[in-house]
Amino acid sequence: MRAAQVDSVVNADQLAILGLWEVGRALPKFWEAFRELKTAARDRNPAAAILVDWPDFNLRLARWLHRRGVPVIYYISPQLWAWRSYRARAVARDVDLLLSILPFEKEWYRARGMTQVEYVGHPLAGEVKPSYDRLEFCRRNNLDSSRPLIALLPGSRHKELVRILPPMLEAASIIAEQRPEVQFVLVVAPSRDPKEAQEIVNGTASGARLTSSLRMVHHETRQALGAADAAAVASGTATLEAALLATPLVIVYKESALNWHTLGSLITSEHYGLANLIAGRRVVTELIQDQFTGDTLSQELLGLLDQDRNASMRAELNAVAEKIGEPGASRRAAEAILGFIRERKT
Repeated sequence: MRAAQVDSVVNADQLAILGLWEVGRALPKFWEAFRELKTAARDRNPAAAILVDWPDFNLRLARWLHRRGVPVIYYISPQLWAWRSYRARAVARDVDLLLSILPFEKEWYRARGMTQVEYVGHPLAGEVKPSYDRLEFCRRNNLDSSRPLIALLPGSRHKELVRILPPMLEAASIIAEQRPEVQFVLVVAPSRDPKEAQEIVNGTASGARLTSSLRMVHHETRQALGAADAAAVASGTATLEAALLATPLVIVYKESALNWHTLGSLITSEHYGLANLIAGRRVVTELIQDQFTGDTLSQELLGLLDQDRNASMRAELNAVAEKIGEPGASRRAAEAILGFIRERKT
């Protein structure tokens, strides 16, 4: 948004915190950001406030704005269907227009008293396409396109790399022993420095055993997923990208013991992965916390290399892609916002 000349009052990048301990240490930053945004709202008297995702911060801000007569639009509705569903009352009270990006969210919110809900579709619909094909990806990264390829996506935060990459490497090492022809590509998220991942690879015995069959790529997430026969992907937006590319995958995640014990018990959703949530059933295997080990992941990935199972999951993922809406979600969201503001002015 800064590139589109939006005046940035607060740099949200500095508030991208994960985990209870990290949030506790960053509380002064959050309070300062909250103060600055309130000051900006008083000074500028906006026609509306558009809040995006991040419910722990934005629902508090929405209440403050609503009390002062600022119309509140919430884009990318909070995933309250997954955990802390009681906060739906706050949404119904303080949000004037809710824009959802997942097909089942509209009815979920309506059933809980939020009547001003519009489903605009997912911003990734129609947008997830590799820039070049498997042959070109393999050529650029010194891989053999005739051999099986597994992509490893350990997440976009440093602590995700620390917790998720080692068991991924262990799984890759086990697979390499059983299927020496399999190649692996470690996909480093655009927000991370490849040196972080390389340090973890160098520091594990599994990583050392993979030197001849492991490649690392940066800023090539969709190209790697499009080229891969199967993938292990940390729970998050990348799992939906894999689904939209019809790449058979296993969804994985691992938190610290403290965070999992404290926050994991609050999760009420039957599924973690977006593909499964949209499908309404377990299309993709999920290995979460203690279920996520090198052994369990290697078994699942080896299964996905089976030709029949691979083809079956690709077909199911294509069906998921059809459910998330037509391309143009961002334009529909913008039109809904403009229409709301016009109505409020009349």
